[in-house]
Amino acid sequence: MAIKKSGGLGRGLGSILPDIADLEPVAKKGNEAVNMVQVGLIDPNPFQPRKEFSDSDLEELAQSIKQQGVITPVTLRQMPDGRYQLVAGERRLRASKLAGLKEIPAYVRTATDIQMMEMALVENIQRSDLNAIEVAQAYRQLIEECRLTQDQLSERVGKDRSTISNYLRLLGLPAETQEALASGRISMAHARVLAGVDDIERHKEILQAIEERHISVHQTEEMAKQAKPVPKVQPKRRDRLQSTVEIKRSQRGKGTLTICFNSDSDFERIIALLEK
Repeated sequence: MAIKKSGGLGRGLGSILPDIADLEPVAKKGNEAVNMVQVGLIDPNPFQPRKEFSDSDLEELAQSIKQQGVITPVTLRQMPDGRYQLVAGERRLRASKLAGLKEIPAYVRTATDIQMMEMALVENIQRSDLNAIEVAQAYRQLIEECRLTQDQLSERVGKDRSTISNYLRLLGLPAETQEALASGRISMAHARVLAGVDDIERHKEILQAIEERHISVHQTEEMAKQAKPVPKVQPKRRDRLQSTVEIKRSQRGKGTLTICFNSDSDFERIIALLEK
């Protein structure tokens, strides 16, 4: 028997993923699909997109739980061995353990791996609990695991397709830049500009300027424009050397000078001319 939609699946979860809101309850107590489950029987969600949890926030939530209890039940799925796997509500579960609770109120549902992944992702996104890299990784995981297009994912999580694309582009950033974004040292707007800077040395310079000088997004864009590749100079025949010389020079003044030769004797001839 399918249960009626309620607000217990997490803010915005039922409205964005209505098919998940209709999941069949495994067990029922009274008129509600809520059970008290021992915290020792609950295993983490392997699809949890959130990697970082603030110790101070967890401690604050634990103090609240000590006084008022767990107001919003977590969501679990029952496993064949009798244990439970967390679907949504990891902060509440961790804080409950800190508060010393032995049991926690929970919705117990049947759910596939894909549904678990979707619920964990949407709950965290709706509550702004993920950093930009975690969101991007979760989007990529949904696309790969569920075989979704970006348009389908856009409909699934209630975000514009352009938003999805911008997040996915972040995963192409160097590891150092991704870490700076994940830790909040640079903003997503800065990161989006850096995603267009392919020259790795220039990329590092701009990243350093953002972190150390706290330059604005507009200033970052101006620095990025200066990093655009300079058109290659076409090779030219140098009469004095009687050989083709290729010059490549960046806007910053660095470059390379290449002199072509056809044989060992030609090489020795050019060396002799240069020595003069």
